[in-house]
Amino acid sequence: MAQTYMTETGSGGSEPERPGSRFRRLLDGWRGDPDIWRRGLVTAGAAVLIALVMLFHAQIPNDVGNLGSLIETFLPWLGVLIPVLAVVGVVRKSATALIALLLPLIIWINSFGGLLGDKSGTGGDLTVATHNVNADNADPTGTARDVAASGADVIALEELTADAVPTYEKALAGQYKYHAVEGTVGLWSKYPLSGTGPVDIKLGWTRAMRSTVNTPKGDVAVYVAHLPSVRVKLDAGFTANQRDNSADALGEAIADEPIGKVVLLGDLNGTMNDRALNAVTSQMRSTQGAAGNGFGFSWPASFPMARIDQIMVKGVEPVSSWTLPETSSDHLPIAARVDLSS
Repeated sequence: MAQTYMTETGSGGSEPERPGSRFRRLLDGWRGDPDIWRRGLVTAGAAVLIALVMLFHAQIPNDVGNLGSLIETFLPWLGVLIPVLAVVGVVRKSATALIALLLPLIIWINSFGGLLGDKSGTGGDLTVATHNVNADNADPTGTARDVAASGADVIALEELTADAVPTYEKALAGQYKYHAVEGTVGLWSKYPLSGTGPVDIKLGWTRAMRSTVNTPKGDVAVYVAHLPSVRVKLDAGFTANQRDNSADALGEAIADEPIGKVVLLGDLNGTMNDRALNAVTSQMRSTQGAAGNGFGFSWPASFPMARIDQIMVKGVEPVSSWTLPETSSDHLPIAARVDLSS
């Protein structure tokens, strides 16, 4: 005898639950709960603290372990904490925490949101690149060729060793007719160089240089610099005094530059947010900030967390800025194209 089976439908059936229903159930769980304003006060306090650090980072003193500069180096990463705290706020059913999180979110977007979009343009007269090649680089020939593949007209290299310089010279000789090396930094160019010499950044040895690049659109003063490294130590904090003094000396040299069009290439061991670089950043523009796509982090190469390698300009208009593929160095090379006719 045949039997007919009926499948029940409706709220008790097997229809898939709609996303809107889940959201309504979540709201229903919060309605009428007086504790949504009392729970999550610690999470709300953390949100306010993050907002205050981002808003007033310039007032954090450097007297103890250069704490201010350390925070400014990794300042964009404070944004990672916002979604983490948001999850905590939802799990805790805390309206107070979620409302408090709006404060750091707005400040982060205002400070760094502009870096998320692609501001790259087209055109330009000169392409430049810079790379800290790492003194212990196991493949200098491959590194040189990788950077040259960017099509740069001018390349700056930092952390050159005396033994490795001939290798870089040989690898780049075919594309770059002109070059100069001063101490541990060097400049390779498709256009003639003149007025080349070291720049004193108060170290006692040469880690910065200047040269005039004679481009078809006029002379450009190009500076190459490798500021001293910084260290994070448990007993001393963020030790950067030597770097800071060198940054001041570099800023003075650039301020005294007689040529109106200036490009700075190098490893500055600091970000644009770091107040210690004010002597330089106050008078120059970052190509990444003006015409890049994203943050352009360059170090460490295995998992870039900060842009301590910089291309900055004065009297020159940035058109585009980007990070190049990884080489055998612990830094990523970076490049930019600029307009010299502005």
